[in-house]
Amino acid sequence: MSEYQYYEFLALDRPLTDDEYEHVRALSTRADITRTRFVNEYQWGDFRGNPSALMDLCYDAHLYFANWGTRILMLRLPLSWLDMDTAAEYCNDETFSARRSGKNIVLEFHSEDESGEDWGYEIPGSLGLFVGIRNELSAGDLRPLYLAWLAGTGYILDEYEGDEPDGSQEDDFGIEPPVPAGLAQLTAPQRALADFLRIDQELLKAAAEGSVAIVEKPDADQDAAMDSWISGLTKQQQSEALRRLLSDDHTRARKEILRSLQPRAPKPSTVRRKVASLVAMAASLADIRDAERHRELEQQRELREQEAQRQRESRLALLSDRGERPWADIADLIAAKKPTSYDAAVRLLTDLAEISRRRGRSEQFAERLAELRAAHQRKPSLIERLDAAGLP
Repeated sequence: MSEYQYYEFLALDRPLTDDEYEHVRALSTRADITRTRFVNEYQWGDFRGNPSALMDLCYDAHLYFANWGTRILMLRLPLSWLDMDTAAEYCNDETFSARRSGKNIVLEFHSEDESGEDWGYEIPGSLGLFVGIRNELSAGDLRPLYLAWLAGTGYILDEYEGDEPDGSQEDDFGIEPPVPAGLAQLTAPQRALADFLRIDQELLKAAAEGSVAIVEKPDADQDAAMDSWISGLTKQQQSEALRRLLSDDHTRARKEILRSLQPRAPKPSTVRRKVASLVAMAASLADIRDAERHRELEQQRELREQEAQRQRESRLALLSDRGERPWADIADLIAAKKPTSYDAAVRLLTDLAEISRRRGRSEQFAERLAELRAAHQRKPSLIERLDAAGLP
């Protein structure tokens, strides 16, 4: 299978200017490009542009996928929404980084997998799945950043597969960053991000153990907040807000107003765990999951065996009432001289052997089987099947 790459960019806060549009168009003649979106797929060659530079210049979100296992998501948002110091607490060498770009911050989420599972053309979601993360971060919801950090911790879990860490490696792995509330209540964009970053489910469950629950507020509270905000504005402020909403920058103006009305996310927990302890808990949860899965498979196997035995008993009961007819059927099947017919004949003989054993007539069955083998000794394929079935 050939190599495959997918590039997607979105301009969320404003459409591209003429100059920006021409610049992007010059980078690719085959891409689907509008004032707000860029999409291109490559099965040979490569994109001539620099995704990081395009994020600095004109785009707010970027998704990259390569079928050899690379996944990249970039999000740009104003520094007034998320400051560098906060983002830096969650950065690591594997899956998450943050950099300043003028008045903005650019976040990069990265995942690599060399197992070959991505070796196909199935894109892990569209960029639209992730754009809600920008608004969540603007409201102080740091769960996306924690998920990105946690994805990097998964590499430690992979290293200790079969050799569970005991929590004593604090010096090597350090302490987790501040734990946001609601890790057991991920939003749709956050669940998409967790899947995109290939976060181990047991690792996520272990992390959620140290995260308090979020109490959802009814929509009526948001309506009340909007009424209160509007009534608190002076005439000049109302005019300014209306002027911004009618300007070319209306998209960002609306987002900033809505951001000011959003309920702020609870502050992260001050209790922070050793990374090694977190990994050890995830490994323990994985053992529990595997044990439960093993029990489930055993139960399924037992049910299959019971059903097979029930069907066999029903089949044996029918055969018992047919007298000599099964032996005639066996003769007809052997005469067909086909592998499938031989198989059917051997199954019938196996059932007749069991019926004879239950009736105490195994010797009589053995005599008839010996006669059958002697009559067909020049059919090696049949004889091999009889031997394999334990019918000597």
